[in-house]
Amino acid sequence: MQETTPQPPRNEPWENGWAPDTSRAPGTRRLWLAGGLAVATIVACVTAISVHQRGPEEPSPQAATSADADDDGPGLLSFASPSASTKAAPGTKSLPSSATPTPAPPPTASTTSPDHGGGGSKAPAEPSKSPRPTASSGKPDSGGGSHGSDTSSAWRSVQSVNYPDRYWHLSGGYVKLDRIGSASARRDATFKVVKGLADASCFSFVTADGTYLRHSYFVLRSASNDGSALFQRDATFCARPSSVYGAVMLESVNYPGRFLRHQNFQLKLDRYRYGGLYQADSAFRFVDGLA
Repeated sequence: MQETTPQPPRNEPWENGWAPDTSRAPGTRRLWLAGGLAVATIVACVTAISVHQRGPEEPSPQAATSADADDDGPGLLSFASPSASTKAAPGTKSLPSSATPTPAPPPTASTTSPDHGGGGSKAPAEPSKSPRPTASSGKPDSGGGSHGSDTSSAWRSVQSVNYPDRYWHLSGGYVKLDRIGSASARRDATFKVVKGLADASCFSFVTADGTYLRHSYFVLRSASNDGSALFQRDATFCARPSSVYGAVMLESVNYPGRFLRHQNFQLKLDRYRYGGLYQADSAFRFVDGLA
């Protein structure tokens, strides 16, 4: 005969004293847990969607100012040194980066002294662009510093400003700046100043042998007048005011902006430069002929 395990009586307490709760439907706790989990999931999804759909935050005024100071593109902002493209403060005008400073106004001839040291600290004046001197006002004088005397066809010697013991001297066909001692040297250091071959308001220089001083490859030398227009221009020089009182600068007619100067005691045409050395090397005085 088969034995069967007896079932506990229904609606009777268990041996541990627990009795089923008959006041609520079975599984309600699991339903509450599932509902709470679903609500939490919905809240999390809604929050994520709202954050994703929100636009990027507007930068603060300080961040915008820092971004404007750097126009080179995105990247880390550096606060170590100011950006090269930093905008000017309100109320001020900024200059373009390519602007260059304008040279200072040229000093007057009476306030500038010659530079004997080979390059002073003061910037010399650029030669005046005023009208060329007339026949009565632009002639070289006999060393007194005035320009009112008529010296047409006068024999003159040309003295250096920063080497006052040296004069223009024709040596080997070229004009150099030498000390003059012998009678032959004095003869070769004396020139006849005449009206310019290419411009009567300027000057040409005739040697004792009847040749003219002209520039050739920008070097001053003597040559016979061949009558050509090129020779006439090469042999004509115009006096321009110098920053050294009583001295003049001699500008080429066919190469405006180039002036006679001595370099290594050789006379040559050189483009005008700002600098005390150039100003002194290109300043000369006309004195009485040494011969």
